[in-house]
Amino acid sequence: MDFRTPIDIPQSPWTIAPCERMLFVGSCFADNMGQRFSRERFRTVVNPYGVMYNPVSIRHTVERLLHEGRMPFTEGETGTCVFTLGTNHVYVLKATGEIVDNCQKRPQRLFDEQVLTVEQCATHLTQTMKLIHSRYPRVRFIFTVSPIRYRKYGYHGSQLSKATLLLAIEKMQQELSALAPAYFPSYEIVLDELRDYRFYGEDMLHPTPQAIDYIFERFGEAYFSPQAQTFLREWRPIREALAHRPFHPESEEHARFISKTLEKARALQVRFPEMGSVERLIPPVGAQPQKGE
Repeated sequence: MDFRTPIDIPQSPWTIAPCERMLFVGSCFADNMGQRFSRERFRTVVNPYGVMYNPVSIRHTVERLLHEGRMPFTEGETGTCVFTLGTNHVYVLKATGEIVDNCQKRPQRLFDEQVLTVEQCATHLTQTMKLIHSRYPRVRFIFTVSPIRYRKYGYHGSQLSKATLLLAIEKMQQELSALAPAYFPSYEIVLDELRDYRFYGEDMLHPTPQAIDYIFERFGEAYFSPQAQTFLREWRPIREALAHRPFHPESEEHARFISKTLEKARALQVRFPEMGSVERLIPPVGAQPQKGE
């Protein structure tokens, strides 16, 4: 008997290389995923101007990155953008009529809350892709909807918001089929495969680290190249060893352990030079041991 409903994720026609340049913009789920990719030595930029929940704010981030020359990509090089949509609700500053990305703790009375339509969301997503593609034509795009529900809308209202975003992505994919924007079902994975509260944090809304790890694995099955999968298999024990916090960091035994680990890391770096230096990952002397050691 099968007690799960696994989500069918088609194999991507293109793949992500080891240590590839990647941009993550969107909700706090984008932060979680982006940080996980950073741990695995992908060259990432993650929400450089803060968390962005709606399609307009995501477009604002891309516009600012392009204007300031802070995009992580280089011309002629392949890269990947991952945009995580959280909501279709936006806040408009009454004085200017401008959609703001952050209310900056200003009084609620200064803003009007509005709801974007499917067409409006699709338009902003399309504009975002075109902005990047015009400068970096080899960059690929992955869209996903955050699995985090918004209690303040009411759970029915949250579902309506997510449905609007899903329809907008579908519409954008049809209109920009030439750019082949992909959809990754993180929302569906959490709701259907991980439909158990043990995969949620204390607030019963945000996914746990274990859930993030599982989503990362499912993502890798669909998008990572064989070379990336090889790199991750070999990098994992090195990463875990470097993260180890000993009881006696000044001992000769620990010094030998670190030296042997760095030797393995440097050997991996020779084969994958894009991974960058690993020396800075060595824990400082006097670091506290991990709980349970």
